[in-house]
Amino acid sequence: MIAELCPKGVKFKTLSELGYFYGGLTGKSKNDFSDGNVKYITYMNVFSNIAVNTNITDFVKIGDSENQKQVEVGDVLFTGSSETAEECGMSSVLTKQIDEPLFLNSFCFGFRLYDKTLFLPDFLKYLFRGEDLRKQVVKTASGVTRFNVSKKRMEKVLIPVPPIPIQQEIVNILDKFTELEAELEAELEAELEAELEARRKQYEYYRSKLLTFNEIGVGIRWLTMSEIGELIRGKRFVKNDILSEGTPCIHYGEMYTHYKIWADETKSYLEPSLAKQLRVAHTNDVIIVAAGETVEDIGNAVAWLGESDVVFHDACFAFSHNENPKYISYFMQTDLFRSQIKRYVT
Repeated sequence: MIAELCPKGVKFKTLSELGYFYGGLTGKSKNDFSDGNVKYITYMNVFSNIAVNTNITDFVKIGDSENQKQVEVGDVLFTGSSETAEECGMSSVLTKQIDEPLFLNSFCFGFRLYDKTLFLPDFLKYLFRGEDLRKQVVKTASGVTRFNVSKKRMEKVLIPVPPIPIQQEIVNILDKFTELEAELEAELEAELEAELEARRKQYEYYRSKLLTFNEIGVGIRWLTMSEIGELIRGKRFVKNDILSEGTPCIHYGEMYTHYKIWADETKSYLEPSLAKQLRVAHTNDVIIVAAGETVEDIGNAVAWLGESDVVFHDACFAFSHNENPKYISYFMQTDLFRSQIKRYVT
């Protein structure tokens, strides 16, 4: 097809020749994201998807008089910064028509074509995640501890401009590979889930055996939690307070998904000025979920082994004690411990 439709070869043009860059949301505060009226595309939506996930549940408040740039079909969206140059400038393309206003978060920027008939959006989603384009984009990033993409350098990035029939054929082929890959992943996941479930049941069996002492009797003391330590309730903060750097914190929702028996570093952080107003767990404290949607949610525990204090959510307790923190956390996963907790849940 290239020989037939491009006898002299495929043309290449710089991004500045083909379109222009625009920024994401500006002038927004935390309050604007707590009671929003329009949808916006998050940083992680761009970073994680070659095509924007349009099942959007993130909202921001925008007034009628605000001059904010809306995202359009065919726009290529880029992440602006990351901890490594290789993760900068990750792209995602809006490939579907959205019948409502849609905006872009402030940590990303967009690229819009002057002539949208030159490219298929589905071709662009593959093109900008391809190895050649990624090499060019990575070179536009600079920094030391955090890297940022330069839009001026991005303007010089060269991309091919093949005829639409060639773009469509490339999309057809890559779509088939993507579908096949998804099918294989689903099969492997099903096998892995079965194996993991078997391992989980084996683990739970031995954990209960090792931590059940009522058959041993002699030499084992049973004490209430108040006899060996103190429970302290956390203070409230919300997901919109969470940052990628700052003072380490643990949100109760992460207790089910991110943490297991123990942890020495956190997934989330807070603004230091906010963190000072909240409560912290100390090294060797065990953080325990104190509220949830079901009785079974309550009591999930993780031992904090980090060198510094960690802020924890108001739906949790910090249990301060002088025992082995991992032992305490392991015991709190047992049916014996959970059955006791159930008596006090309201």
